[in-house]
Amino acid sequence: MLGMSDIGVLSAHLLSGFQKELFTRLAEAGHEHLRPRHGAVMAYLALDGSRASELSERSGQHKQVIGTLIDELERLGYVARQPDPADRRAKLVVPTEMGRDQMVQAARIVKDIEAGFARQVGAERFAAFKEVFGEIAAHYR
Repeated sequence: MLGMSDIGVLSAHLLSGFQKELFTRLAEAGHEHLRPRHGAVMAYLALDGSRASELSERSGQHKQVIGTLIDELERLGYVARQPDPADRRAKLVVPTEMGRDQMVQAARIVKDIEAGFARQVGAERFAAFKEVFGEIAAHYR
């Protein structure tokens, strides 16, 4: 038990543990080259593609950081840049087949991790926690 820790410390412990479990299990599912930093792109990427500016806005990361992460993910084979059909001057970041597999695997793993939390504290308590946590987190978006 963490005792009287403030919400920042508790959030950091939750995020750290969650990411460790998620990325360990993703590695076991064949995505061993992904790191938590890549979540700033992969967690917010639409299946039909997203602009870098959208990923920056959704993740809260600077556009330069997102650009670097997109470069890394492109080299790893998870995303590709394609012309945006709505504006040929713009580029869309689109998941490749490997990227789509990672997205499916991550969604499955996250659901499983959350089910474990619900078993740990009870489904109603976890649902209430998630709702309240979401309301508080919305203040920082």
